[in-house]
Amino acid sequence: MAHEFGGLVLGIAIGIVIAWLYFLVWKLRYSSAIREDAVQRSLAVTAGKVHEQLVPYLPEFGFNPKDARFIGSPVDLVVFDGLSAGEVRRVVFLEVKTGGAPLTPRERQVRAVIEAREVAWAELRLTRSQG
Repeated sequence: MAHEFGGLVLGIAIGIVIAWLYFLVWKLRYSSAIREDAVQRSLAVTAGKVHEQLVPYLPEFGFNPKDARFIGSPVDLVVFDGLSAGEVRRVVFLEVKTGGAPLTPRERQVRAVIEAREVAWAELRLTRSQG
């Protein structure tokens, strides 16, 4: 009887060790997959940011690259169309998208405000304090 009990305990112990090893292997694979996905997403975001800054130099840009200013958020570029020639004709807010990427809710909100012509000019004049 004691011999059977010892075999049962040994069997349970071996089962626990095997289950633990399976868990560790699964955890390593899962963690690796998550890290790889995070790296791929980070690379995609970085590539997108680099691409956005190079857009003014692509043939399909349609504006003089000297007139473009990169902002990044909430729109990618502001184009002062005609600035380099000395006569600004219009100001264009430009969002760069690749493939079928949709506008984000913030980008749609900015577009709606611009299309509604809720755009203003403001100046802030700072004076030096004497002291």
